[in-house]
Amino acid sequence: MRTAVELHRAWNMSILTSAILQRIKDKFDIRMTWNLGVLKLKFRVEDGGHEIQRKVPYDYDSEYQSMYFRIAVALIKGHISVHDALVFQTETKDGAHTARSLLFLRDFPGRLIIYPFQAATCALIFFDGDWNDVVPALVCGFVTGLVEYALSSIGGDALKLLDISVGLATGIVGSLFYRFTYVGGETPYCLTSIFMGTLYWFFYGTAFVIGLLEIIAGEFETGVTRFIAVTVKTFVLCLGASLGMLFTVKDPRTAWSEQYCDPIFDIKEGGERHTWRIPFFVLCSVFVLGQYRAPIYTYPLGLIVMTVGWWVQTETFEIVNKSYKSDNDFLDASASNVLGAMAAVLSASALKYFLDSSKDFYYARLLQRENRMQNTCYGNCVYKLISRSVRLVNCLKLGRISDVMKLKMEKKLKQSREELDSPDHTRMEIDLNAEEQGWLTEALVDSQEINIWAILMPAVYQLVPGSVIAKLWFGVMFSTGDTVFENLMVIACSLALGLVLGNALVQVLQKVLCCGSKSKRKDEERTGSLYMIPGDTFDDPDDKMKGEE
Repeated sequence: MRTAVELHRAWNMSILTSAILQRIKDKFDIRMTWNLGVLKLKFRVEDGGHEIQRKVPYDYDSEYQSMYFRIAVALIKGHISVHDALVFQTETKDGAHTARSLLFLRDFPGRLIIYPFQAATCALIFFDGDWNDVVPALVCGFVTGLVEYALSSIGGDALKLLDISVGLATGIVGSLFYRFTYVGGETPYCLTSIFMGTLYWFFYGTAFVIGLLEIIAGEFETGVTRFIAVTVKTFVLCLGASLGMLFTVKDPRTAWSEQYCDPIFDIKEGGERHTWRIPFFVLCSVFVLGQYRAPIYTYPLGLIVMTVGWWVQTETFEIVNKSYKSDNDFLDASASNVLGAMAAVLSASALKYFLDSSKDFYYARLLQRENRMQNTCYGNCVYKLISRSVRLVNCLKLGRISDVMKLKMEKKLKQSREELDSPDHTRMEIDLNAEEQGWLTEALVDSQEINIWAILMPAVYQLVPGSVIAKLWFGVMFSTGDTVFENLMVIACSLALGLVLGNALVQVLQKVLCCGSKSKRKDEERTGSLYMIPGDTFDDPDDKMKGEE
């Protein structure tokens, strides 16, 4: 249940969480069923005679997403005991296995650094902003961060006011810049870019795509609920921003229609502006990874996947738009989003395969496992490269101290292993103190496969249509006449299909490349970390045995 709660908190993807729970249930023949809703989880034990409910807040947490997944996999493979898994989960919750650099950014007030810079960069990259909009977006982002900090500190029912309060604060602060610079019927600010850039983190557009994925997989209850919940949540944010304008400017509708938007990074203009768009996108992605609480030393992985997906998306959109002049249809949007999502999945899968292979060599040496490649020239190079990277990251105060201590423990394990294998030595077992036992457990957990969604989810966030939903509601508020619902559905559905097709292509490649290989079963097991539709869940292990017969 603890695994389900923490994975659901970090993922909020019922299918993936359910797949992990099913593997644990099959491993230990547990008589338990569950119902994973969008926010409420139900567990039934003792043949349904006892039900436990847990309410899980909506959040994204890349570190927990990866850590709790690895704990579950290590438990399933028998690398750690149930007791070790429970202790490690408790320590993870307490921050004992979190790098010092991330502890500051995990919670407030450290997170206040991220909000303004993400708002400013999103306004420039995604919402037709220019340099004049940077300062208002910075201020709005900082104010919304303060609002969330204050409400989260109060807790309880105060959190129910988060969306309307954030929207209201954004509308008031952004409109104040508009009001005091409105001269001669003109203003240098683009309210759309300021509002959208600030509220982008709160839109939860990723959940919109996840809802469609669940509907495609047949999970209609959670899919439709998530779909409607995100739509309503975005409406509340837009309503708050509109009310903020109403309290600040005399004619909000005129202010919205007369706003001045001159995109500084217009993809259609090409040249220098287009070239500089990529570095600013990378900068924006850094702050997105900060919002996702990704460990800083994993930023390069996330940035590669995010940049590849976004670059394929924007380039495809431009090529299709220019080649077929599809100004009056959605072919450019659908094609760009399908290919962008597929590119993100493929790049994440390629990185996962390369890093998992490299980690096998590293942890085989670190844990003194039997591995025929660990003492080869390639294995030695991989071990030295990773070990030096670990020391460099810790020298920069970005990693965990325990990672360096595990390198020192490797020498003790190696010597003890040699003495244990030697017939001339009296050693009967390898003795480790309590601290070393903790490092060993952490190494066993870290040696598990990388959770692909921990690096893929931020990329999906950068591709999702959360802002399109907001444009729909702002259009309703100010009667702009824009018909964006069709665009919303095209983008969301094409992204969902792109993720499914990308994963299907990865599975096909795995089967082709691993055909006849002894590692085929291992690679197929690792595919469980990707999006896939799970099989039937049996309530009773005995029923499963009968079904197999």
